[in-house]
Amino acid sequence: MATTHQGDTSRRGANIVGAGRGEGPGPEVMAADTLEGDAVYSSDDEHLGKIDHIMLDVRGGNIAYAVLSTGGFLGIGDTLYAIPWSALTLDTEGKCFILNQPAERVRSAPGFDKDHWPAMAEARWGESIHEYYGSNPYWRSDETTADADRLAARMGEAGSPSVTGERRSVSSQSGAPTDPSNVGGRMGAASDAPMTPGSTANNPTGKPKI
Repeated sequence: MATTHQGDTSRRGANIVGAGRGEGPGPEVMAADTLEGDAVYSSDDEHLGKIDHIMLDVRGGNIAYAVLSTGGFLGIGDTLYAIPWSALTLDTEGKCFILNQPAERVRSAPGFDKDHWPAMAEARWGESIHEYYGSNPYWRSDETTADADRLAARMGEAGSPSVTGERRSVSSQSGAPTDPSNVGGRMGAASDAPMTPGSTANNPTGKPKI
């Protein structure tokens, strides 16, 4: 079975390994119901259960969690676990998922039953689950991307020619604080330099001052 690296917080989606998966557009884009029922294995290759549900962040347009079912007789004693989507790796050859944690840690994770679901939309609960599995919260990835896009746009505006052909100030466009020591530019800095005999600074005639 394919192996994965633990604690990879850079991904916002599930990893994919293997040569392919069945028919259709997969494995990059797949119908959620084709993944439900897939077996889940721990990083130490122990069978944990199966994917019971795939939970969507409807407003954000992300896959929020996969719900792992550990089984139970006719649903009795079945424990459910919310798994961050980015903590999983899809093995397309084994047609299963690999979780980035050992089995013992998964068994110690906070679980729930089908009649008592957690408040998955609460940020505090979500942060604790992502932290437990060593994953970056998916909504934080959205915020980071949006911040980077806004910064790139502002820097692009600052560096682009204006209608008159003049270039606008980067610091004024980006909101960066002004350095008091540089107010007035280089000429201002030169005017503050101490005068020495024979110096021509601030002396347009070029003649040495006595």
